[in-house]
Amino acid sequence: MNGRRFSTLRRIPRPIWILGFVSMLMDVSSEIVHSLLPMFLVAGLGASVATVGLIEGIAEATSPIVKVFSGSLSDYLGNRKWLAVAGYALGAASKPFFAIAATANIVLGARFVDRIGKGIRGAPRDALVADITPPESRGAAFGLRQSLDTLGAFMGPLIAVGLMFLWANDYRRIFWIAVIPGALAVLLLACGVKEPPHAAISKGVNPLNRTSLRKLSGAYWWVVAIGAVFTLARFSEAFLVLRAMQGGLTPALVPLVMVAMNVVYMLSAYPFGKLADSMNHMRLLVVGLAFLVLADLVLAQSNHWPAVLLGVSLWGLHMGMTQGLLAVMVAQTAPANLKGTAFGFFNLVSGIAMLVASVVAGMLWEGFGAAATFYAGAAFSVLAAILILGRRP
Repeated sequence: MNGRRFSTLRRIPRPIWILGFVSMLMDVSSEIVHSLLPMFLVAGLGASVATVGLIEGIAEATSPIVKVFSGSLSDYLGNRKWLAVAGYALGAASKPFFAIAATANIVLGARFVDRIGKGIRGAPRDALVADITPPESRGAAFGLRQSLDTLGAFMGPLIAVGLMFLWANDYRRIFWIAVIPGALAVLLLACGVKEPPHAAISKGVNPLNRTSLRKLSGAYWWVVAIGAVFTLARFSEAFLVLRAMQGGLTPALVPLVMVAMNVVYMLSAYPFGKLADSMNHMRLLVVGLAFLVLADLVLAQSNHWPAVLLGVSLWGLHMGMTQGLLAVMVAQTAPANLKGTAFGFFNLVSGIAMLVASVVAGMLWEGFGAAATFYAGAAFSVLAAILILGRRP
């Protein structure tokens, strides 16, 4: 078994490994900032919690909208890499502004630029993974890239916690450190990945015209719908942190809940991505939803730290099982010359669904309590599973 696993890893093209490490470095940079930003805004700049929510809401809405146009632009230009480089460069360039911010408006501007960068790079990068990897290995490739990405997502908060203890809560000094991995990510992508030939890409043809969009099949739009339903069932991970806060954890330790989730996510993304290359996709999606139902039920029942830890771990397992798989399904159902556009529309619809889900979750939390939010998530997950199982192959 281990021999086959390492054999599969060796077959994954070298550029996929590089793209994974690029994602890891940028996530380290971003999560150092994001794990401290709410506290910096409130304690350092005197912003209200409502202002924090507004900044994050604008940021969440920006990235998926940009992804549609960046993915389509990569199809139009016949080039994925340099759009991805530009997106990573914008993300890296935003980091110094967090360190020098004197007002919440500057933080808002920096978050806006950072999310534009994420929107620009996301769809071209995913399409680049699909272009480079043979179809029979795409599940493993997307899973590997997601694992390395998630490695950065839990390294960033750990580094931030350590530096907070070392430098006595000096937010601005820590934000300057975040510049380093962001710059390294840009250099690694620019120098380490070569754009593959795109024989199937219709360079110079507008991918957003009616004729081009008709080439996106019903099977592709079904995957888009499934992605939206999954996102509606999952809502924002900020609610996991809020649940941990209710359990009486020391405030400095609350961000470690996200570390636990990302550890499970990282460890499971590649094995389940590899499994997706040989297992029925719909069946694997339903199993992933089952773990999300379990996570919601555990989190609804208790806010004590053992229950929260179990709940977020199950949540991370669900993410590892489904996120790379959905990317594979987009790649397999989209025409080769429209992969960037396909990933862009997928991310747009999922991003809008995340906003809707989070608003509804917040209203349920305020009106009926935390348990109601997680019970609703479980119910929606069951409905999503029924929808998947009810579709004819």
